[in-house]
Amino acid sequence: MARDRAGRVAGKMDPLVSKAHGKEKRWRAEYAALRQLCLESGLDEELKWGQACYDLNGGNVVLIHGFKEYCALLFMKGALLQDPNGILVQQTRNVQAGRQLRFASLAEIGKQKAVIAAYIREAIAIEKSGVKVKMKTAAQFAVPEELQRRLEAEPALAEAFRALTPGRQRGYLLYFAAAKQAATRAARVEKHAPRILKGLGLNDP
Repeated sequence: MARDRAGRVAGKMDPLVSKAHGKEKRWRAEYAALRQLCLESGLDEELKWGQACYDLNGGNVVLIHGFKEYCALLFMKGALLQDPNGILVQQTRNVQAGRQLRFASLAEIGKQKAVIAAYIREAIAIEKSGVKVKMKTAAQFAVPEELQRRLEAEPALAEAFRALTPGRQRGYLLYFAAAKQAATRAARVEKHAPRILKGLGLNDP
């Protein structure tokens, strides 16, 4: 690994990331600035899920991604960061581990370079420690009323749902509950009941 002007170990650029960022139109300059900060931390760079991802010995620490209104650093174990500045964002209430640092301009990134670098250092320390985010179990998620009625009315479906892995149960619970309308929740339960009976998860082929 190379060293930057401050003598810090800097990671090596992945050409696949360079290619992906080269196609970016909205956030190209912001991506370059965030990429530099991540590389200066010494993390390994790799293109994962189509995004620039930075890991430590195979453990994903942070990635860069963009949306219509902002680009962001997504810390994989962001829930464990102390966040003294109160700037980390939980994307949705169902996201348990990840947290974002969001930016709407290159100027914002420039003003917060020291803060961003500090958050990355803390994220690296957390990854080195081996500590993990304590995830909620499927039993801790609320069961949508529409699913509960079906489970009570159909013992076979209830047994099949209980037999699913916790991850598959959690996937269904979050998917069903995400619908705002009762009719939509009921329709989702109806559509996926046959899959549950087969022991399949929401995204299983």
